[in-house]
Amino acid sequence: MTQHATEQPATFRQPWEAPDDVRITGVRAIVTAPYGPALVVVRVDTSEPGLYGLGCATFTQRWKAVVTYVEEHLARLVIGRYPGDIGDLVRLAKFSSYWREGPVGNNAISGLDEALWDIAGKRAGMPVHELLGGKVRAAADTYVHSAGADIARAVEQAQQKIDAGWRHVRMQVSQPGAGTYGSALLDGDTAAGAPYPRGWQVAEYLRLVPRLFEAAREQLGDEVELLHDVHSRLTPKQAVTLARALEPYRLFFLEDVLPPEHWDALPQVRAASPVPLAVGELTTSVTDAARQILGGGVDLIRSHVSAIGGVTPARKLAAAAELVGVRTAWHAPGDTSPIGVAASVALDVTSPAFGIQECHIFDELTHDIFPGTIAPVNGWLTPNDSPGWGIDLDEDLARRHPPELSTFDAWAAGVRGLDGGLLAP
Repeated sequence: MTQHATEQPATFRQPWEAPDDVRITGVRAIVTAPYGPALVVVRVDTSEPGLYGLGCATFTQRWKAVVTYVEEHLARLVIGRYPGDIGDLVRLAKFSSYWREGPVGNNAISGLDEALWDIAGKRAGMPVHELLGGKVRAAADTYVHSAGADIARAVEQAQQKIDAGWRHVRMQVSQPGAGTYGSALLDGDTAAGAPYPRGWQVAEYLRLVPRLFEAAREQLGDEVELLHDVHSRLTPKQAVTLARALEPYRLFFLEDVLPPEHWDALPQVRAASPVPLAVGELTTSVTDAARQILGGGVDLIRSHVSAIGGVTPARKLAAAAELVGVRTAWHAPGDTSPIGVAASVALDVTSPAFGIQECHIFDELTHDIFPGTIAPVNGWLTPNDSPGWGIDLDEDLARRHPPELSTFDAWAAGVRGLDGGLLAP
């Protein structure tokens, strides 16, 4: 649904004189699911023929809410405005809801923000990374995911990723129970006779993960950097126990050891951990992420750029991280659109605080839907040199792959202990 500037109240009109007559004429969301997760893209149209911008607003689990936010709330705020006023438009989008922050609103705002940066790059005839100050490195080193139903297969898949050119590999292994994260669920019950026979056991997890990395170091050697994602389900004491057990295997980082409800304990956990901690995937505002960086809770900040408001706030986080010795490791798995990846990589190559970039390998269909999608070469992601993000969207092809409601809900409902109590997924 595209709205028009003639519908705008006077209070939403341009608040100061703009340098030219280009104005925003439409804001809408496009949702496609070429390989499963719903990818939400915001398109911002302008009064200049052929000039539009694309931004990532992907919140797979609640994508319908994001679409409504974009088309029913954000559009009327910005239509009729000069698209170069990115800072003012993003602040307006944030403050106008009064009850601000949260993934639905900030994903919608991210889509707007990134689309405006795309427009700015196209108008300047420059890639966004040049607008951000230019490169401080040629490309972003990445890590890729590997997993296995048992330790042997997990190590085997990691070796395949190393052979394909990656220097950083995140490793996950299945354990009994429906709560296994990052690798295949195992058939059968965890404990027959328990109130919830498919329950997940933290004690088994804390035993299994050190064994995984012991085998990995023995077979993969010391040259590769190894990573692991806890997925936010330990207590502070359990997190320290795991980190200390993993010390001999020299992990590049241990990810999301605590759920957000326990983030106040991160500085103490980090102080006791011999392994670098990467946290922030579940930050849903720039303020949450800044507190982790400035409060001493993280070694690497893992925020999802499209969940905190886009490139504009993420630039501030990268600057803060640089000042206190924290590094960036932006969250960008398969539920990030190619445009969201491009935004992360633009930040990576322009910030001295860069640490590592998560990498998803998009399939051929996704490349067809999003022409210009950047792909890893020998584990490196290099931004496009075309103006803006250098990525377009084939809307006709996108419509042929409509989204469904997220399957994450069903999985999360099954993540329970042996007693049947829900656990953080």
